[in-house]
Amino acid sequence: MEPLGDQSIDLVVTSPPYPMIEMWDGVFSSLDGNIGSRIEEGRGWEAYELMHAVLDRVWQEVCRVLRPGGFACINIGDAVRKIGDSFFLYPNHARIIQSCIQNGLSPLPAVIWRKQTNAPNKFMGSGMLPAGAYVTLEHEYVLIFRKGEKREFLTPQQRANRHHSAIFWEERNQWFSDVWFDLKGARQQLVDEKVRKRSGAYPFELPYRLINMYSVMGDTVLDPFAGICTTMFAAMAACRNSIMMEIEPDFLPAVKEKAGIAANFANKVIDGRIRRHLDFVEERESSGKALKHTNENYGFPVMTRQETLLTIYPIKRIRSSEKTCFGVDYSQPAVPKTLVQRSLFEKEDG
Repeated sequence: MEPLGDQSIDLVVTSPPYPMIEMWDGVFSSLDGNIGSRIEEGRGWEAYELMHAVLDRVWQEVCRVLRPGGFACINIGDAVRKIGDSFFLYPNHARIIQSCIQNGLSPLPAVIWRKQTNAPNKFMGSGMLPAGAYVTLEHEYVLIFRKGEKREFLTPQQRANRHHSAIFWEERNQWFSDVWFDLKGARQQLVDEKVRKRSGAYPFELPYRLINMYSVMGDTVLDPFAGICTTMFAAMAACRNSIMMEIEPDFLPAVKEKAGIAANFANKVIDGRIRRHLDFVEERESSGKALKHTNENYGFPVMTRQETLLTIYPIKRIRSSEKTCFGVDYSQPAVPKTLVQRSLFEKEDG
């Protein structure tokens, strides 16, 4: 991360290679030749520590480039593995927490998200016989850290931008829960099979939520393990700038391919947010509970005054300005057809 200046990044959202997951052994071994030999010799815990020593250098840089008040959100899963004759859980999330604290970041409550990708009858160990089986890991962690104290919004322009970047009340209640059950594990559909085997991308909704939760429009988001750049496309959908870093050049064709369809996908996500809010409004009003405020851009009811300036900009197009650079053009906030139809019905009923 040497090209990045000190305190130049507002938010880090990333998912590193997971230590002690076999698909990433080659990546770690290419960065430290001792790792492969430790695994072959059955010295799993030494290999685990060497892998995390590689990641430690990244977390040190993350702390350097984050602005005061900036956040780092790290998606990580623990690993279970048999090395030699021994089967262990390797607690990656705990080791990363330890490293980030040592590098000066403050840990905040984490999110656990349930990956709904494993078969329900999958088990490890002795099956139906007691005292010899192991529970399966079907969840991952989003570790959340802050650098220093709370971020301050000092100027009128900063405070206004913060209000335009608001999320819906009902989204706040769901997103700021410590357990997410509604995310689906991402299936990789890349053209190059070799690339697919080295990619462990998370679902688009995960970075999109985190970016909306922990930054404001115009902020700069960093992903030091960019992969196929899911974080970048999520940042585009949220009107944030982003910087992606990736050591694997084979991912670039897949990124360019995704750029061709990302605008339509992002706009569907945006439309889905508004439609879900309209459903929430309809359900609340049908139960006799009033929403006391109105959003100034869309004209629909919202729960709190903080949502009255909430603005979501659809993507008009994604431009490829250079080999590895992309630009985004945005449209003005568009009122969904469902809202237009609803307004017409209300006029007719009136």
